[in-house]
Amino acid sequence: MAAECISIPRRASASSSTCSSFCFQRCKLFTIRASQLPPNHKDKFYKELDVDLELESNPVWLNAMLLPLKKKIEDSILRAEMMASPALEIEEARQIEQEEVIREHNVWDDLAKSDEIFAKLVDRTKVIDSLRDLRYKAEEAKLITDLAEMDTINYGLFKQAYAASIDLNKFLNKYEMSKHLRDPFDIEGACITIESKSEGSQIWVEQLKQMYMKWAHKCGLVGRIVERSWEVNVGEKSVTIEFESKFSYGYLSGERGVHHLVRRPKNGSSFPEVYSAAVDVIPLFLESAPDLSIGEKDLQVLVSSYEEQGRSFPLVRIDHIPTGLRVDSVGERSHFGNKIKALNRLKAKLLIVMRDQQVSDVASIKRADINNLWSQETRRYLSYPNKLVEDVKTGIQLPDLNAILNGNIETLLGAHISSRAVVSDIT
Repeated sequence: MAAECISIPRRASASSSTCSSFCFQRCKLFTIRASQLPPNHKDKFYKELDVDLELESNPVWLNAMLLPLKKKIEDSILRAEMMASPALEIEEARQIEQEEVIREHNVWDDLAKSDEIFAKLVDRTKVIDSLRDLRYKAEEAKLITDLAEMDTINYGLFKQAYAASIDLNKFLNKYEMSKHLRDPFDIEGACITIESKSEGSQIWVEQLKQMYMKWAHKCGLVGRIVERSWEVNVGEKSVTIEFESKFSYGYLSGERGVHHLVRRPKNGSSFPEVYSAAVDVIPLFLESAPDLSIGEKDLQVLVSSYEEQGRSFPLVRIDHIPTGLRVDSVGERSHFGNKIKALNRLKAKLLIVMRDQQVSDVASIKRADINNLWSQETRRYLSYPNKLVEDVKTGIQLPDLNAILNGNIETLLGAHISSRAVVSDIT
C-alpha cells in the first residue's frame, strides 16, 4: 500500500528564495505503538512525559495520562501563534527603518558608523528569519498533533510534537529575554572564572563548570575552557571559560558572586558541609575592545611561568594599582599573547566598574566602592535537608537540584534579566 503523504510548502525566508517541503508519511514508521518500542526508548519517552509505565498495558488510562502532554503541546503552539506574528511585524518595521537610514547615509563619510548600521541590519534580518521559522514550526507542531489524534498512542508523532513544542518554548524564552538585554555590554561574549579558596571546594568548581558548559550546549552557544589550575589529588582550583557567542554576557552577568553547595554532614557532625566557589563574569569583546586609556604607570606587570603537572605555561599577571584590580592570563602560547588577553580582561573589569559607579573615566573610579566578589552571595544549592536551589538575588526557589546542575538554568538567568529590566525602568 502506498504511504499516505501530506506535503506543506515551506515559507520563503529572507536568506533563501527556495521553497522546500516536508512530508509526514503515515506508514509503519509512525504507527509504532509504545508497546512495540525497544525498552530503552520506551522508558526514556515515558520518563520525559512523567507517565507511569505500569499503565502502559491499559490504552484508556495511558491515553488519559497523555492528556497533560497534549495540553503542553497545545499551549506551546498557542503561545507561538500569539507572539510570532506581532513580533514579526515589529521587527520588519524596524528593518524598514534601518534600511531607510542606510539609504540616507553616505557610507564613506563614517566607515565605523556604517559598519555599526550594517551589523544591526544583519542582526535584525536574522531575528526576522528566526521568527518566520518559528511560525512555520508552530504550524508543523500543530499538524503533527492533528495526525497523532488519528491514531492511538502514536509514539512517533507524539515524540515529534513534544520535541517541536520544546523548541518553540526555548526560542520564545530566548527571544523574550533578549528584549530585556539593553546594557551596552549585554551583546558581547562572556568570560567566566570559577575559583575556590576553601579546602574540598575543588569538586564544587568542577560541578559549576559542567553546569555552565551543559547550559551552553543546550542553548547552542560556543563555550571554550581556556584556563584551569589543578591541585594535586584534589581537582580543579579554578577554571576560566570563554563564551564566544553574542549576548552571552547579558545572559550570564547575574551569575557573578559566591555560589554555595550545602551537603549532608559527615562523620556524625550536626553541621552540614558547605562548599563555596566565586564566579566572576566579565564581557568578552567579540569584535574589538573599547578604546580605554590606561596609564602605563598605573600598571604593575608580572611575567613568569606557571608550573602544573610537569608542564610550564607562560603567565602574565597585571595589577591596576589605583583600583587594586588584578587579572591573570595563562591560556595563550606566549607571554605576549597572554599580556594582550590580560589587558583586555582588565579593560573589561574597569568598564564594568565604571558603569556600576556611573563614572566616565578610569581616574574617577573610587577604589573603596568596588564590590568585593567574595562578599556577594548569588545562589545556594541545597542537597540537605531538602534538595533546593535558592537564588539570593531574585528570591526564586527551585526544587530540582539535579536539573539545575545539569545545565537547566534558564529560569534563573531569565529571573535575573527581568529583575535588571525592572530596576532599569524604575531608574
